[in-house]
Amino acid sequence: MKINRLENKVAIITGSAAGMGREMAVLFASEGAKVVVADIATEGGEETVSLIKENGGETVFIKVDVSKTEDIVNMVKTTVDNYGKLDILCNNAGMATKEGLIAELTEETWDKVIDNNLKSVFLSTKYAIPEMIKGGGGAIVNIASMGGIIAFPGGPAYSTSKAGVIMLTKTTAIEYADQNIRVNCISPGSIETDMLKFFRGSYEEALKTTRIPMPRLGKPEEIAQATLFLVSDASSYVTGTVLPVDGGTLAGG
Repeated sequence: MKINRLENKVAIITGSAAGMGREMAVLFASEGAKVVVADIATEGGEETVSLIKENGGETVFIKVDVSKTEDIVNMVKTTVDNYGKLDILCNNAGMATKEGLIAELTEETWDKVIDNNLKSVFLSTKYAIPEMIKGGGGAIVNIASMGGIIAFPGGPAYSTSKAGVIMLTKTTAIEYADQNIRVNCISPGSIETDMLKFFRGSYEEALKTTRIPMPRLGKPEEIAQATLFLVSDASSYVTGTVLPVDGGTLAGG
């Protein structure tokens, strides 16, 4: 039996041209949401749209550079123009690059990572919240990382950006709790994505070099399911939380 946990909801999912974002978009649409696929990658974004439409879902693609204010403003405006409101925002877009140690890190790389991973969440949240208030509330889920909770050498900008996402989540949650806007955060562990392969070379190497109590890598759809819980009424009394989805990695310290 189809539950339709997001029936009549309108959702923006950034970084939904592939990976975890695509899984979120397809899952949300299957649960009844109208989904805005927002990404800088046009081809992948259109593929996500096609997957949703093949299953009878309602969706639109918007090309967005999440580090640019004008693109975010247009994303929110186009969403409301198309669907009349905004209920859900998933800040999933982000990037990683080879950084090196702090003394080797260039200012240009620092700025690029912070802009794409942290400033982007600020901008999307800033412009989404007024529309959510007009509609009587909403739900925001930000995707951080295990690297925002524990430090890893060689990625100071990435870890700092994700730690910032966690604190931005908590701050926004307490600022808007009385306006029926819930804001939560997921910190994925080692998930089967292109980003993991970029860092570790292969899934096999990632599994071999990471201590995961559940002896396997996570799947993008497992992040999508956790996100669905946090945007649905099933978590109606949950806000300001950080949910690790990491196979127990952080539990071991």
